[in-house]
Amino acid sequence: MLEVRNLKKYFPVQKSAIEVFFSKKKEFIKAVDDVSFEIRKGEVLSLVGESGCGKTTTGRILVGLETPSDGKILFKGKDVTTLSKEEYRALRKNIQMVFQDPYASLNPRMKIGEHLEDPLIVHGVAEGDEAKEMAMKMLDRVGLPAEQFYNRMPYQLSGGQRQRVAIARAMILKPDFVVADEPVSMIDVSLRASILNLLMSFKDEYSLSMLFITHDLSVARLVGDRIAVMYLGKIVEIGDTREVIHYPKHPYTAALLSSVPSFVRREQRVEIIGDIANPIDVPSGCRYHTRCPFAKQKCREEEPEMQGNGHKFACHYPLDIAF
Repeated sequence: MLEVRNLKKYFPVQKSAIEVFFSKKKEFIKAVDDVSFEIRKGEVLSLVGESGCGKTTTGRILVGLETPSDGKILFKGKDVTTLSKEEYRALRKNIQMVFQDPYASLNPRMKIGEHLEDPLIVHGVAEGDEAKEMAMKMLDRVGLPAEQFYNRMPYQLSGGQRQRVAIARAMILKPDFVVADEPVSMIDVSLRASILNLLMSFKDEYSLSMLFITHDLSVARLVGDRIAVMYLGKIVEIGDTREVIHYPKHPYTAALLSSVPSFVRREQRVEIIGDIANPIDVPSGCRYHTRCPFAKQKCREEEPEMQGNGHKFACHYPLDIAF
């Protein structure tokens, strides 16, 4: 369904006039730095990593909200990075996004029903009474009775209800691919399971392909068929969920798992040293070596290549452990 090849996104560092005058070279934040992966039809790929690792930027590029600096994005075999605005507009019907903040992603001046009718009208699917009827059916589908919620405003809804509206808006066009950007991180813990179950029910009903972005490995394990672990703009490990969770090869993956007490016994835990490096001045060699307890001289000098079949990892000295 989707193939990403050598994707890059560099943001230029904003400088003052004096800094520009004395600067000898341009500096960039390497938010996404040579990322490749694929997502099959009906598959969920969980993208996991710390804040600032480039997860959200990757998702925004896939739905056209950011322009890549380099690389290719193939959707059903077609390179979407070469499409004109008009061509991409037609494609957008099949590519949707559920944002992290349900309130910020809704227009505070539009009624809930209008939020669902709008994409139908924009893409020429339906209008008038037909669009209203489809919107009301979708509200019922996501657990918000249309008679009660159709004419409400976003501020009148709870966080969980707003996220249900955001999901309904994304799903009403029956897309082929959805990016879910930490859709439960701002929802009460008691409601997270119901929101995840709602997303997964649409995934099964529509045979959706999905990139599920999260920092929580517990959630990633629950929803993902495969897991990709991202660190400082690069994917360092990717594979079947069970393989990545129980047999991590990269020290960073093992450290993330160690932060979840239910995953790892105390004596098995792998620690992370210090803070994440500056994305403007990326460390040489393996960019994780500044925090890795197993780093050696080779890690400081040579950047590791992705290795393995199916379960892939980028590490000179992969771990041989089982959690």
